[in-house]
Amino acid sequence: MKNIKLVLMMAVILVLAACSTDAPGEKKDSGSKGTDGEYNIGFSISTLNNPFFVTLNEGAEAKAKELGAEMTVIDAQDDASKQASDVEDLIQQGVDLILINPTDSQAVVSAVQSANDAGIPVITVDRSAEGAVVVSHIASDNEAGGELAGEYLIELVGEGAKVAELEGVSGSSAARDRGAGFNTVVEGKLDIVAKQTANFNRAEGLTVAENIIQGNPDIKGIFAHNDEMALGAIEAVEASGKDIIVIGFDATEDAVKSVENGKLKGTVAQKPDLIGSKAVETAIQSLKGEEVEEFIPVELDLIKK
Repeated sequence: MKNIKLVLMMAVILVLAACSTDAPGEKKDSGSKGTDGEYNIGFSISTLNNPFFVTLNEGAEAKAKELGAEMTVIDAQDDASKQASDVEDLIQQGVDLILINPTDSQAVVSAVQSANDAGIPVITVDRSAEGAVVVSHIASDNEAGGELAGEYLIELVGEGAKVAELEGVSGSSAARDRGAGFNTVVEGKLDIVAKQTANFNRAEGLTVAENIIQGNPDIKGIFAHNDEMALGAIEAVEASGKDIIVIGFDATEDAVKSVENGKLKGTVAQKPDLIGSKAVETAIQSLKGEEVEEFIPVELDLIKK
């Protein structure tokens, strides 16, 4: 009898243990909380070597603190391979949700899929992940911003003028959309004699603009896909001694000062702090089971003197 009772007790223990253990490969509950009772959000950001993304990160961290969430931020350093590895690290850490600001909108798709396979929801920030399944996308309407820049450049240089375009990181949705909006507006009205990427970088913007100006001495305007490249282009214009209009995109602090000083003629104002804040706010809403929009746009404006 004692042996029978012992066998029954062992059977009950085994059943309870099986019920309390997740099956292999079982997906994590996206609505779970961290060990301290707070939501733990991972944030893979394209680069923190750019004032725009520094401000975006600050907005995200401030909102996370306000809402009582923990946030782990990893800088991809504009390297798509590093970003993929960073996302894998966040998955292994067991975060509740991952915010991704893609370095490359196509290359990041596999990383998003890995998170989805692990049961971790993803929200893209500022740049999209082409074809990937995400909870929501938080960004400015970059195409509309490109249109604003194009319309203003036409106003300043006049129809028929020769202009150049400094493009952002190849493969990023921001570069693609800003360029698409700009080209839609200026087609048939301005003569784009040169297009070249400067990778959203100020030093590259300077070098590329110098080469474009040397090869096209009669250009009247330059549209840069971000302010860092625009500020580099301003340096090139000043060194050339020519009167060339430059318009940027982002409204970073340095760019706004340059507009006030009359050097940069205009910049499309995004609100990176608000983008970051909205991203975290949306993440918390989603983790709580609330319905969120697939695309949450953040308004734009044109800053000019």
